[in-house]
Amino acid sequence: MELQIIDEQGKPTARVAASDNAFGREYNEALVHQVLTAYLANARQGTRKQKARSEVNKSNKKPWKQKGTGRARAGRASSPLWRGGGKVFPNLPDENFSQKLNRKMYRAGVSSILSQLAREERLAVVEKFTLDSPKTKLLAAKLKGMGFDDVLIITDSVDDNLRLSSRNLPNVDVLTPGAADPFSLMRHHKVLVTRGAVARIEELLA
Repeated sequence: MELQIIDEQGKPTARVAASDNAFGREYNEALVHQVLTAYLANARQGTRKQKARSEVNKSNKKPWKQKGTGRARAGRASSPLWRGGGKVFPNLPDENFSQKLNRKMYRAGVSSILSQLAREERLAVVEKFTLDSPKTKLLAAKLKGMGFDDVLIITDSVDDNLRLSSRNLPNVDVLTPGAADPFSLMRHHKVLVTRGAVARIEELLA
């Protein structure tokens, strides 16, 4: 498998050989869906909370007598049938949403995503990607000159200049190869990888 190398003007200059295991795998839609679903589920904190009928601040007094009113029987105002009553099966903060995913499946899913990005020419390689100063305007101008708008930058090392310059750009993320996750790879339209990061990705997905 060969990946396209571009310069700082976004023009192709050469091609670099890459591992077929990381960048030449067939696209497995079912596996990618399972990997992405498990990743997002494992990121959930589960901190939301709803009240049961015993926790609702309502009086325990019977709203009206049992017979003679013509209305349906009612025991207390905290009933789940009533507006403002408690939930029958409330969401609890200790609920566990995690899904088990084998390491081999995760690596295969990430490889499948990277391979599809390479086939669709949405993945490009640069020799290095650095900035002289931590300026958001400088990074935005550099990416615009390369023809990128919505892009994920994967670099072997993230310095302070690049990290500080990218955090105010909503469609730009900067990650190291070890932190590149399936959601970030699929969320951005283009992926820009440094040459050193390509070798590191191949090691991680071997």
